[in-house]
Amino acid sequence: MKSLCKNTLRIVSVVIMLVSVSACTENMDDLDKYVAAIKSRPADPIPPIPPVKTYTPYEYEGLTGRDPFRQSLQEGSDDVRSSTGTGPRPDFDRAKEYLERYELDTLSMVGTFSKEGSDWALIRDPEGIIHRVPAGDYIGKNHGNVVSVEASQLNISELISDGAGGWLVREASIALGEG
Repeated sequence: MKSLCKNTLRIVSVVIMLVSVSACTENMDDLDKYVAAIKSRPADPIPPIPPVKTYTPYEYEGLTGRDPFRQSLQEGSDDVRSSTGTGPRPDFDRAKEYLERYELDTLSMVGTFSKEGSDWALIRDPEGIIHRVPAGDYIGKNHGNVVSVEASQLNISELISDGAGGWLVREASIALGEG
């Protein structure tokens, strides 16, 4: 009895599917006419390719023109700094210290301690090594001199090139727990 019901159900479902498929294919004339009408229309014109602008190269005047890598400064201006000026200058003859190979933003202060009346900062470099840094040491790529070690930060005085042969003093610090 069960197999008879199953067979009957299968036959009925096949008949319903055939009827539904045949119903979908009957009234396609309207669709065929619409597609033919769309295909018979002329295509929209393609816009023309824009004309290519010819490149006019800039002719560098060599030594007679202004150096493009130097800031333009007027003679007699207050901003002019002579390379032989008396302002602050880094000591290029001094041996570089270990932490001068890193930018300040890659270093982090992890603590401080005092020993025999001197304060020291504990600085972690990008490789994870901890260094003791007292006041007077150099740190960072911009000729940074450690001015003071406080409980919460390390104060640094850097010398930055002004681009005209002189040097500017910039104050920086590394706070405890930064980074």
